[in-house]
Amino acid sequence: MALKLENKKEIVAEVSSIAADAVAAVVAYYRGLTVAEMTDLRNKSRQSGVYLRVVPNTLARRALAGTEFACLNDELTGPVVLAFSRKEPSAAARLIHDFSKDHDKLVVKILAVGGNLYTAAQLVAIAKLPTKDEAIAQLMAVIRAPITKLLSTLNEPNAKLVRTFAALREQKVVA
Repeated sequence: MALKLENKKEIVAEVSSIAADAVAAVVAYYRGLTVAEMTDLRNKSRQSGVYLRVVPNTLARRALAGTEFACLNDELTGPVVLAFSRKEPSAAARLIHDFSKDHDKLVVKILAVGGNLYTAAQLVAIAKLPTKDEAIAQLMAVIRAPITKLLSTLNEPNAKLVRTFAALREQKVVA
């Protein structure tokens, strides 16, 4: 079914607005996926906050023009699906990587983060990046570790004295 000009303009405007706010994009081939599998991928993308859309390549090129994802234009050939991460740079990569583990028909073509292109082989490394909350938790653990170690070191003489008195008390009670 051919798209009318108004529908094409709406698609270009929608994808362009998403691309303007996104932090990362993944382009993947989806040929061979069933309708049920594509529906499952779309549902997972909604749950993870990733914008996923199958867009005709010509419309995608127009939508990406003027954004940091214009570097993807040369890679838009064949039946591709676009996945945009809006908040986490690794969200789209994680979604596509996890889904492609179970569905070998979904093949990653290219990935763009911050206007830089990455190959499909580098997708795994980006997919393993921690989320913002995980990164903050790791940072807090690193910041907290020296303080915790210092406090336990300062507290150890007092704790050792208490344990010594407790041992003496137990010896006297038994004797």
